Amino acid sequence: MAASLKNIFSTLPHFPTTLSFSLSLSPPRTHFFVGSVLLLLLPLFFCLLPATFADTSPAAASAETLLSRLFSTSATASCASHGASLSAVEETEKRSPRNGGTDEVGDVNSCDIFDGNWVMDDSEPFYRPGSCPYIDDAFNCIKNGRPDSDYLRFRWKPYECQIPRFDGRKMLKMLRGKRLVFVGDSLNRNMWESLVCALRESLVDKNRVFEVSGKREFRTQGFYSFRFLDFKCSIDFIRSPFLVQETMSRTLRETLRLDVIQDSSSKYRDADLIVFNTGHWWTHQKTSKGRNYFQEGHHVYEKLEVTEAYSKALKTWAQWIDDNIDSNRTRVFFRGFSASHFRGGQWNSGGNCDGETQPITEETQLAPYPWMMRTLESVIAEMKTPVLYLNVTKMTDYRKDGHPSIFRQPEASRGDGMVHQDCSHWCLPGVPDSWNELLYAILKISGYGSRSNNPWISGLFQ
Repeated sequence: MAASLKNIFSTLPHFPTTLSFSLSLSPPRTHFFVGSVLLLLLPLFFCLLPATFADTSPAAASAETLLSRLFSTSATASCASHGASLSAVEETEKRSPRNGGTDEVGDVNSCDIFDGNWVMDDSEPFYRPGSCPYIDDAFNCIKNGRPDSDYLRFRWKPYECQIPRFDGRKMLKMLRGKRLVFVGDSLNRNMWESLVCALRESLVDKNRVFEVSGKREFRTQGFYSFRFLDFKCSIDFIRSPFLVQETMSRTLRETLRLDVIQDSSSKYRDADLIVFNTGHWWTHQKTSKGRNYFQEGHHVYEKLEVTEAYSKALKTWAQWIDDNIDSNRTRVFFRGFSASHFRGGQWNSGGNCDGETQPITEETQLAPYPWMMRTLESVIAEMKTPVLYLNVTKMTDYRKDGHPSIFRQPEASRGDGMVHQDCSHWCLPGVPDSWNELLYAILKISGYGSRSNNPWISGLFQ
């Protein structure tokens, strides 16, 4: 057993598509939690420590030190209770309302749920195309005339386990009395709309969910909220594409303050769950060129590489999280970079992706892992607040078929000229539904919202 554990710990740093996990953690900033459920292995190891780490090898010592840092006293319940919790996770679920079949959770405690592939699944989508009134027209591909539908039939399947099927009713029960906020760019709005629609589909009376603020207010203030009355919970979106503050000077010069969190942060400080993202706006022309745009204090950089600017911005975000978020109350997630699939140019230079009807099937055809995600991973590694990393980069890279492309608008609105295709966002229903299924799986496995919270997983968020 000791050799087995040492092998697992020694391989943790070698998951480039998941996360580089450093065992040389420096106190007090020692908590680095990836969305990967590889971390769920740790409580089992903790129970086995007395027998396993009797030797004094460096690998054993590193693992023992890591475990002692990860688990607070309140999280180290008896091994018997841990075993009971694990057994509960691995039980077969009841019939899923989505497909009427059984759904085994499987060995999730030893599985990276972000490492897998897309499989054909004849189950119904979480919500029927055209059934949800809250989807932006730009994401509503069926409404805009997309003729094919195979892109709706794929489900994400991890290689080593089976995740629980999304159940909107169960998720609403988890979220009873809670506030879940998505903070970021329009890709997070994609994910937010997907979740609102999936949860709404589970309601018998669809009138029991309502918009807290109208679209006009949403567009001017960058805030939008839906409230589910019977569960006293809200699902919100706050627009913050950089997470740090965009400013406009008296001379109408626009800059990005790398050292100041966006002022909308006061709107989500007390949320129960927050899902952050930033990425695509850092690839835009003015951002990527970095000339007279990035600012710290009163200093505007004449030239600053976007890689350095992105790192500075994320460190500002991380410091704000560490200083302002109560991790005993709020769970923090960061959704990774979502892949784009432009051919022959970018969105404003003739790039296209129309005609794609099937995912990429070979991993060798995927794009290199984005530099932004490696930067994000290094920043999260230094935070004292636990952050669960939803690493969707690889799973989205397969899905060149899932974008709106020309179906970002109805045919009548396209005209005869060149249409800017959307190969960044996703059709809804579509790929973001699977992101929310993974979010649901993580919350379900952790016992979130139940009185019988799995004690050792709860400890991850303390």
